[in-house]
Amino acid sequence: MREAREAGGEGGDDRLVLGLESSCDETAAAVLRADGTILAEAVLSQLADHAPFGGVVPEIAARAHLHHLPGLVRRVLDQAGTTPAGLSAVAATAGPGLIGGLIVGATLGKGIALAQGIPYLAINHLEAHALSPRLPSVSPEGLGFPYLLLLLSGGHCQCVAVEGVGRHRRLGTTLDDAVGEAFDKSAKLLGLPWPGGPHLERLAEGGNPTRIPLPRPLFGRPGCDFSFSGLKTAVAQAVAKGLDEQGRRDLAAGFQASVAAVLADRATHALGMLPGARAVVVAGGVAANGAVRAALARVAAKAGLPMVAPPIRLCTDNAVMVAWAGIERLRAGLTDGLDHAPRPRWPLQELSA
Repeated sequence: MREAREAGGEGGDDRLVLGLESSCDETAAAVLRADGTILAEAVLSQLADHAPFGGVVPEIAARAHLHHLPGLVRRVLDQAGTTPAGLSAVAATAGPGLIGGLIVGATLGKGIALAQGIPYLAINHLEAHALSPRLPSVSPEGLGFPYLLLLLSGGHCQCVAVEGVGRHRRLGTTLDDAVGEAFDKSAKLLGLPWPGGPHLERLAEGGNPTRIPLPRPLFGRPGCDFSFSGLKTAVAQAVAKGLDEQGRRDLAAGFQASVAAVLADRATHALGMLPGARAVVVAGGVAANGAVRAALARVAAKAGLPMVAPPIRLCTDNAVMVAWAGIERLRAGLTDGLDHAPRPRWPLQELSA
């Protein structure tokens, strides 16, 4: 269960927090100082393990986390010049995600916390993405609440009003596919390797985005919900007609342009639902896409707001954001009991501050 302590906890900015991430197919660990300084980080990708299957296999992912995570923890502790005894808290992703991997990371985190007699923090993976733009290295002048977050990944596509630590209000979500899923499925239709998003972006560089007409689902509609299944179907129909190499590039460019336009339109509507927003923030794996970033930067500029995005390496799953979310929760006086159970489904709206 969640436990509240006096705000700020004990100690100062020299406290060290270990972050663990094992929710899907990246095994990661990081050590941060409580002032946000990143002392060490490591991410082990499992792409080679899952690529032959065209997607993540949960059992393979869990075994890989179990095999690699203890070694990664030793590595980042060595890089940070500390030991488990030097830690002030441990933060581990506890959901949402693949339950096998979540159990591995949470159990290791609890074990270290128990052995050292330090707080354990069960981190919501989505909140870790949501708070990552507040890292001092990302926003040196600070990023205050509230702000509009576009959480864009293979499993999520949401417009969220981030109003504080543990305080998130969903403004819109996808009615079918997540945007990252649409990227991957469209890339597969184009014969590209998995995961398809980065490959599709590279293919689109040589394409004409206007040559093959594609739909822009929900564009201009009220609200800020999303839909991508119709766009994916249009890509499948274009591929079925036959494409030469330039046609593949044009289709990739058209798909990317449609996605970017839809995201920009939905973000514009979402800002109308959050008049006090201090920034437009984009996070998650799809936030690494250059066309998406550029489209959202234009929306933010038109609204007179900054557009904030983590560096590319912190857009995909990583432990830096998990440790930082732990630091944010420690500052709010929140820790978790060792009886906190990992949750494969854990909506942001069910968090408590």
